Amino acid sequence: MAPTIKVVPSSKLFVSEPNPSWFGNSANEPNDPEWTNGNWLKSRFHYSFAEYRNPANSNFGVLRVMNDDLVQPHRGFGAHPHRDMDIITYIVNGQLTHEDDMGTKETLGRGSIQFMTAGRGVTHSEFNHGDKPLRFIQTWIVPSNRGLKPNYGSCTGGAEARKNQFQHLVSDNKNDKVDTPVKISQDVDAHAAELDLGQKIVHDLPEGRQAYLLCLEGTVKVNGKELDRHDACEVHGGGRIEIEATGVEVTENGHVAHVLMFSMKEVPGSGRKDF
Repeated sequence: MAPTIKVVPSSKLFVSEPNPSWFGNSANEPNDPEWTNGNWLKSRFHYSFAEYRNPANSNFGVLRVMNDDLVQPHRGFGAHPHRDMDIITYIVNGQLTHEDDMGTKETLGRGSIQFMTAGRGVTHSEFNHGDKPLRFIQTWIVPSNRGLKPNYGSCTGGAEARKNQFQHLVSDNKNDKVDTPVKISQDVDAHAAELDLGQKIVHDLPEGRQAYLLCLEGTVKVNGKELDRHDACEVHGGGRIEIEATGVEVTENGHVAHVLMFSMKEVPGSGRKDF
């Protein structure tokens, strides 16, 4: 039995372009040759967040926040706190520098993934110190328990590991049957892939699970339904998910289509209810 695929077009995502001073940045700089957007930040919210309040779109299972952020060079998010969330960040392009009050400071590039168990409380900052735009997907996941000990970890991206195949990046720390670079305190899996034109990959979603898949770059068909850059889809019900690259973009890893997918236990009635 094939799963149900519900396309979430990019036109349905809320676009936020906040004042740069809110995050400790100076006024917008219109003469940056590497930046074509008017504002320093362009965020696409997949679920309710910040100024976007939509009771019909507040979460997808245990996924509480998913933001697609594009950040101007030499800008970023100053020190700010989090608590009681597992935060997963996947870098699409550019260089993300993370620093926190646990003593961590590192810079990660394309295909890298980082996690932060905010637990009892963490303060961190995120900056684009490079000369090129930075794009990343940040997802907040409701943890299995509140008040966990704060923790941080990361994995630098290896292009070959996701070339025309899914790379399994994230899994539950209680699941000892799979070895992934990131383990979190919730039953969530994350996979990423970069596909050459015409290539197909297949993922068998177990019964009782649901998935949310983003088309990051290029164009793909998911069980025959087309997703362009920034589109996503909800997948409900177990079965075969076939992803085919029907259009590619020029990237630092060649001409590819690029996808990211999160899967988790099925929550009846979960998903967007406004279309």
